[in-house]
Amino acid sequence: MARVLIADDASFMRQMIREIIEPEGHEVVGEATNGIEAVALYEELLPDLVTMDIVMPKRSGIDAVKTILAESPTACIVMCSALGQETLVMEALQAGARDFIVKPFKPESVIATIKKTIEKAD
Repeated sequence: MARVLIADDASFMRQMIREIIEPEGHEVVGEATNGIEAVALYEELLPDLVTMDIVMPKRSGIDAVKTILAESPTACIVMCSALGQETLVMEALQAGARDFIVKPFKPESVIATIKKTIEKAD
C-alpha cells in the first residue's frame, strides 16, 4: 500500500483523509499545514502519494505542486478542492497534479481516486 503525505491547512480535513485511507492499508507518513511544509515534507519523506489542498496559507497547493514536480517529475499528487473551485482544479491539473477529489469527501471517491492514481504510477 501507499505511503501518503496529507497537505491541508484544516486539521479536521487531514484527520478525515487519514480516517478514510488508513483502514485501506495506506500509511500516513506526514501532515503539512501549508504549501511550504508540503514541499519540505515531500523532499524529506518521499511519499508515494500526496493529497494537496488547493487553497492554503503561505504557499498555495498549486505552487507547491509546481515546486515538487520540478524536483520530482514522477510525484503522484491528488488535489483536494471545494465545490466551485473548478478553475483552480484545472490549473492544478495543468501544473501536473494527477487527479482531484472534491470536498466534502465521499470515502468511496477518495479511495477510488487514490487507488487509480497509484495504479497509473506503477
